[in-house]
Amino acid sequence: MLNINDKIQASLEKIRPSLQADGGDVELVSFNDKTGVALVRLVGVCAHCPMAAYTLKDGIETQLKEDVPEIKSVEAA
Repeated sequence: MLNINDKIQASLEKIRPSLQADGGDVELVSFNDKTGVALVRLVGVCAHCPMAAYTLKDGIETQLKEDVPEIKSVEAA
């Protein structure tokens, strides 16, 4: 059985191709199992994109919460 970090990484692998196509990426910084908050870092062009907040909440958070029910929120690190 996968641990929580492995589940999060597997979910991020679904998101990565679209971010990488634009010259960016996302990486997991940490997950707090008490609060359910996952900290992620957008890298490459995604780190400075004006749409980064939208990508984080409407793209990454939505996918992670769907795949990993333990996640309550995704925040930028």
